[in-house]
Amino acid sequence: MHSLKRGAIALTSVVLFSTSIVANAETSQGMITSSQNKLQQNAEKINEKKVEKQEIAAELQNVQKELKAIETEIVKTTETINALEEKINKTKQIIEDKKEEIIVLQDKVHTRKEVMEDRLVSLQHNDQVNAIVAILLNAESITDLFERVSAVTTILGADKDLLEQQRADLAKIEEEKIAIDQQEENLEKQYTELAASQTTLDNSLQKRQQELAAVQAKYDAVNNEIHLAEKEKELFQKQLTQAQNKLKQERQNAVKTANVVNQNKTQAKSRAPKENSTVKNTMYVTATAYSHESSKTGLTYMGYNIRKNPNMKLIAVDPSVIPLGSKVWVEGYGEAIAGDTGGAIKGHKIDVLMPNDAQAIRWGRKVVKISILN
Repeated sequence: MHSLKRGAIALTSVVLFSTSIVANAETSQGMITSSQNKLQQNAEKINEKKVEKQEIAAELQNVQKELKAIETEIVKTTETINALEEKINKTKQIIEDKKEEIIVLQDKVHTRKEVMEDRLVSLQHNDQVNAIVAILLNAESITDLFERVSAVTTILGADKDLLEQQRADLAKIEEEKIAIDQQEENLEKQYTELAASQTTLDNSLQKRQQELAAVQAKYDAVNNEIHLAEKEKELFQKQLTQAQNKLKQERQNAVKTANVVNQNKTQAKSRAPKENSTVKNTMYVTATAYSHESSKTGLTYMGYNIRKNPNMKLIAVDPSVIPLGSKVWVEGYGEAIAGDTGGAIKGHKIDVLMPNDAQAIRWGRKVVKISILN
């Protein structure tokens, strides 16, 4: 009896320890699920930010193109303004030269005017016809007469030419003054228009530079967010790896504990008296879970249709340990039928049927007590 009690106490201690391991395993599984969820959310965030980064990069490229076009236009306008300034300077020099010519022409006109005024004064004192007749009558010979006639004709023609030249030069002076004024006005107008265009381009350039700075700031911010998200990803991945390693170790510990339970159970049985033979129908096993969703046919080894009856209580067993068709009671599961087998169900392992895969995953892996009822 004392031996049986010691065996029971040892078995109870092992069971309590195995229960702790199972609880720890469930905690580790929760950490894994949490880390996986965080990684999924992190991946979605990174993808969103990468899409946003591409959109901002396209916007940045467009602004840079516009900025480049404006800069090119400014260079062209500046070159045009420089060329126009050079042209203005040359034209101003031409205008100055033309003004000098006008001054010379004005001096010629003034001189002619004085000559003509002197001749008019002379004509006022001497009748022109009488003067001409006097010149001809005073000829000393026929030859002298012809020479005097030629001279008089020349004088009269010269006066006429002088008058015509005077009129032409005066008209030319007025025309050139008008032309100079027109040239100066046109050049000034062109320069004003180009200067206004240059101002507009400078304003556009400043605006685009501000837009470029704003878009660049957005781009840098998103890039920084992606960098931080990548760092978070590394952290979450590290946490996931740690949780997976911890769960792996806990499962290994659970297997070791199950072996200890089996050994203690065997020792307890050997110590038990023959009259307590009912102890043979109770054992501890490692229990996992499955559902019809992971079954190809939906039929168990004994022909139960678990697809049509997903809520039925049924377990998969190793027939060499628990006979097929046995009615059993499973700790934490209840009464069930041993109605299925499995390739991985060997020795003291069972698979309990759950309504769906989600509940099967939540069941996890446990060490449970099982009793054969018949």
